[in-house]
Amino acid sequence: MSAAPDRRLRRKHPGIRGSQTSFFAGKSGRFARVWPTLNAYERYGAVVVGAGPNGLAAAIRLAQAGRKTLLLEANSTIGGGARSAEMTLPGFLHDVCSAIHPLAAGSPFFQTLPLAEHGLKWLHPEFPLAHPLSDGTAIVLHRSIEETSSGLGADGAAYRKLMSPLALHWTNLADEVLRPMLHWPRHPFLLAQFGRRGLRSATSLARSWFREERAPALFAGLAAHSFLRLDQSASAAFGIVLGLFGHTIGWPMPSGGAQMIARALASYFQSIGGEIKTDSAITNLAEVSIVPLVLLDVTPRQFLRMARERIPKSYRRRLESYRYGPGVFKVDYALATPIPWRAKECHTAGTIHLGGTLAEIAEAEACVATGAHPEHPFVLLAQPTLFDSSRAPSGKHIAWAYTHVPNGSSFDMTERIERQIERFAPGFQQSILARHTMNCAELESRNANLVGGDINGGAADLFQLLARPVLSPSPYQTPIPGVYLCSASTPPGGGVHGMCGFHAADAALKNAPFSIQARSHD
Repeated sequence: MSAAPDRRLRRKHPGIRGSQTSFFAGKSGRFARVWPTLNAYERYGAVVVGAGPNGLAAAIRLAQAGRKTLLLEANSTIGGGARSAEMTLPGFLHDVCSAIHPLAAGSPFFQTLPLAEHGLKWLHPEFPLAHPLSDGTAIVLHRSIEETSSGLGADGAAYRKLMSPLALHWTNLADEVLRPMLHWPRHPFLLAQFGRRGLRSATSLARSWFREERAPALFAGLAAHSFLRLDQSASAAFGIVLGLFGHTIGWPMPSGGAQMIARALASYFQSIGGEIKTDSAITNLAEVSIVPLVLLDVTPRQFLRMARERIPKSYRRRLESYRYGPGVFKVDYALATPIPWRAKECHTAGTIHLGGTLAEIAEAEACVATGAHPEHPFVLLAQPTLFDSSRAPSGKHIAWAYTHVPNGSSFDMTERIERQIERFAPGFQQSILARHTMNCAELESRNANLVGGDINGGAADLFQLLARPVLSPSPYQTPIPGVYLCSASTPPGGGVHGMCGFHAADAALKNAPFSIQARSHD
């Protein structure tokens, strides 16, 4: 091949450099095998890599703006953390990763989409959350702050004072907290009010606001979703936000399982001209360098591998220092009967927090932070078939449970999880028909974004809430022109809400040159 075609190739595909150019311009036949792959992407104005909730949200936003958008997924099914499968016995439909979805139901972006018209139906348990205690009673998070407060004894008034002012302006607060922390606030006084409460540690807030045992236990369970030690700054923010979601949105589950969220998003995306291709792994950005906009629903670790030498050293060092948080050990159960909870409130709650008191939960999370496995773990459990009988054979049930473990752990936590369930539901093990377990490595093998079993896309401590994945007013933008990150490793972080993808797509659209913005669906 002459030097002139080599130069033309490099001008058209700026991602191809050095040895990559030699590869394309090398021996006869090698160029011909790769060229059709590049040519296949030439007609698109945008490509999104990764069809999890954030990738789907990014693709939808780009398609809404008139870009001809292709969504690529390495697996044979879309959904990322929002997938369902028969994992124990035939007819028992389990959620592979996420099961309860307050963030999806309350997502500011998803709420603008006609997802009900595309098959998504939310099921609301009578109680969003129950938190049983050793005395056989349970604390309940009701939709109503007043009802919740009435079950907290002398701390009821304090709980109302903590939550009510923020719940009253929840729509505005959600707009502030579900975006990068480094932004010009639209509601500065409301955000400051939230910051005074949320930037503290969960233990500090609970001990300063409450005097008895029940309210601190409830708040500890909410805050433990952060995967942080409960004495760590900003852990209180997670407790407040999840509590507010429960009061303003609920903690619902999708009828038919988590997969229905992804299916509805995909259906809407295709209805506005988007295209989806599964079994299509992108291992090198050069494969899609012909596309003007590329959004990546991947974590920094995958991006470093994909971008290779195209990343400046300073940016590479910042990504290499990005930290992943604790992982999870997960168990799915096929059950002959509902779980025999001692506390009656647990029989009508979608989610159960198993961990006991604030002190017990704090000890368990501190143990994980040191790299150990707690004897008495904090367990998150969902019981979908109490509200969705379609997910198991008639009269049978499923349960979904996980606990936090050190990142990359291969330790089997099944016995410790079941001991904790038995503590509050004696006889539980007699109802088990089958179980399916996944440790950190097995979770990551199903979804490469779950690095070391971290379902949050990276540690969510105060620094990495600010610098996610780098400290920047536009953290989605990479140094490679037209390439953006849109995974849970970008703001606002983990959860099935799609806001990382939405904000990344918005940033890409604002920065795109006019010639790209002018592309249409034709």
